[in-house]
Amino acid sequence: MSLEFVQLDLAVPLYQIGLLLFISTLTLLFGRLRLSLIVNYIFTLHWGYTLNRDILVGQGLESLSAFTAAYFGFGIAIVLLAVLGFLAASNH
Repeated sequence: MSLEFVQLDLAVPLYQIGLLLFISTLTLLFGRLRLSLIVNYIFTLHWGYTLNRDILVGQGLESLSAFTAAYFGFGIAIVLLAVLGFLAASNH
């Protein structure tokens, strides 16, 4: 493991943190715990890969490694499976 990932600074805009706090609070107030989990996971995935992509993978698409692409793909797959699981689960 290289030291670049140990000392990495990621920039997250304050308005996005406020938006996440607002959406999470609303979903939790209305008792939608599963929706709140999905919202938080999607924001985290967005901050880690979309917003700070140039820091994580370099300046060009050619520097995107297969591991990073597979990791992001698995992240999207987890979101889709969680949404399907949450929709299919019964609320007893």
